[in-house]
Amino acid sequence: MSEPTENPQGGTPADSPRRLKVVVADDQAAVREPLAAVLAMSEDIEVVAAAADGTQVLAAVASAPAVDVVLMDLRMPVMDGIEATRRLGEEHPATAVVVLTTFADDDSILAALNAGARGYLTKNAGRQDIVRAIRAAAAGQSVLDREVQDRLMATVRTRPRETAEPLPADVTPREREVLTLIGQGLPNRAIAEKLFISEATVKSHINNLFAKAGIRDRADAVRRAFSAGLA
Repeated sequence: MSEPTENPQGGTPADSPRRLKVVVADDQAAVREPLAAVLAMSEDIEVVAAAADGTQVLAAVASAPAVDVVLMDLRMPVMDGIEATRRLGEEHPATAVVVLTTFADDDSILAALNAGARGYLTKNAGRQDIVRAIRAAAAGQSVLDREVQDRLMATVRTRPRETAEPLPADVTPREREVLTLIGQGLPNRAIAEKLFISEATVKSHINNLFAKAGIRDRADAVRRAFSAGLA
């Protein structure tokens, strides 16, 4: 049996998928180092740097080639995760941020999402949840864990109702259904099961809906669902 061929530079086989480049940021070495080691066990993830504060995150992303995702703690010295997320959005917009923190209060969630975080997980999340969030963020999707999504929905419900924002006329009935279910807190898989369509079709509807309605991410979609009277 022949051995797998390597690319001309010597590395992984030519037909292997590109590995996602990830920076892990947490001020506690006891969290940061084991987390980096666990993520490195995934074949499609390469941890290119570890950072103890926001300034180190910015330096790592600036020096490493094409970082896909930063796994970001919020409470760090020198520069916290919120400011680092905002700066990354300005200076390195192609790099996605997934927050991984012990804090799931309303202020932290909204501040992180408003700063541009594409995902928000608590440290109760398992390895597979974290890996799934990294892959989704790198693909331009937003991932919120269930506790965070519930808190976000509760916040939207209890705030004074904003001026209604009707959806554009070209949003299809199916896309409205999808937005309604996002507003109810359902993930893509559950939406697919409820509508008897594939998960890929759900993603297609979401992409079209977001483009038509100017929706930034899943958190914004929850807000729009309530504002449009769909949830």
